[in-house]
Amino acid sequence: MNLGLPVCGWWLWQGRGRIHEVGGRPAPATGAWIELGASIMFDKERFIHDCTQAVAAGPAAVRELVAEAVSDGAAVMRALGEPVHAGINALHRSPDLTIINFVWAPCMSLMPHDHHMFSVVGIYAGREDNIFWRRKEGGIEAVGATSLGAGDVTALERDAIHSVLNPIGRMTCAIHVYGGDFFAPPQQRSLWDHETLAEAPWEVGKVKALFEQAEARFNAWQP
Repeated sequence: MNLGLPVCGWWLWQGRGRIHEVGGRPAPATGAWIELGASIMFDKERFIHDCTQAVAAGPAAVRELVAEAVSDGAAVMRALGEPVHAGINALHRSPDLTIINFVWAPCMSLMPHDHHMFSVVGIYAGREDNIFWRRKEGGIEAVGATSLGAGDVTALERDAIHSVLNPIGRMTCAIHVYGGDFFAPPQQRSLWDHETLAEAPWEVGKVKALFEQAEARFNAWQP
C-alpha cells in the first residue's frame, strides 16, 4: 500500500479491521492516520490507543500497527518532528506498554542487552543493524543479524538479546514498542560489555548517557 500518494477528499479514520475507499483507493487498516485534502498525517494519539488495545494479543498484533505506521516515514517525521538530538524519547509508558521514539546518533552502537518483554522495532528514517545473541556457558554468543531500513519492522521475543548499530553518518529514527514498562521491567535486565562480553546490570541512566556521548563524539569528528 502506497500511503505517500495524495488522494481526493478527506477522512478521519477511527476504527480497525475495516477498509474504507477514499478517492478510489483503500484507506489504511489501522487508526494511526488522518488525511485532510492531499496530506497524510500520522496520528500519534490514535497509534498509542491502538497499541494499548493490541498489546494483550502479543507481538504479531503490535507488529501490524508498527508496520502500518512506518510505511510512510515522512508522515511520522512530520508528526514527531525532525530530530535535534539523539535520545530515548518516551511517547507512552504504562505497566503493560511502552512506546519510544528512538533517535540514534550517527555511527552509534549500543552494547548487547535484553528486555524481559517482547518488543517491535519499526524504522521510519535511516538504518538500524541488529546482532542477535544467546546465552551460553560463561557468557553469550552471536547467532544472527538483521539490517533494517526505513519502512522495515522486526519483532523480538521476550527472551531476546540484541545489540544495535546505526551504520550511517546521520541520525536514525525508529519507533520501538514494548510489551511492558521499558523503564522499570518486571525482572532485572542485563547488558554486556562490547569488547569483553562481561555481563552487568542494565542501568537506564547509563544507557541514556551513551546517546549523548555518541552524539558529542560524532560532532567532535566533524570538520
